[in-house]
Amino acid sequence: QVQLVESGGGSVQAGGSLRLSCAASGDTVNTFCMGWFRQLPGKEREDVAVISRLGNTVTSDSVKGRFTISRDNANTAYLQMDSLKPEDTAMYYCASGPRGHAVVCSNLAQYYNSWGQGTQVTVSS
Repeated sequence: QVQLVESGGGSVQAGGSLRLSCAASGDTVNTFCMGWFRQLPGKEREDVAVISRLGNTVTSDSVKGRFTISRDNANTAYLQMDSLKPEDTAMYYCASGPRGHAVVCSNLAQYYNSWGQGTQVTVSS
């Protein structure tokens, strides 16, 4: 079992920045891959960025160049969000999963078996 605790969400004006943090504890086998996903009410959860313990990343085209995912140790991941837009408004979830066969981690939500409670990000125009 992995427990994930997110922090750092909030409200910001367009063009501003926020930094999300995700601290994982428990079964570290299932934290090789960590990622951020977001979801609006009534919509499917979408990938934002994922990162392996080796530092390989996959970033969604919708946030590429504005958001950066990183890890500072095996079990803490961050999402630096710059140049925020109103369409970035969503509930952001941290997720973790085991190592797969590919060099990079999957950006598919169904691959991840542990999820945090979510942190709200609201960007006003």
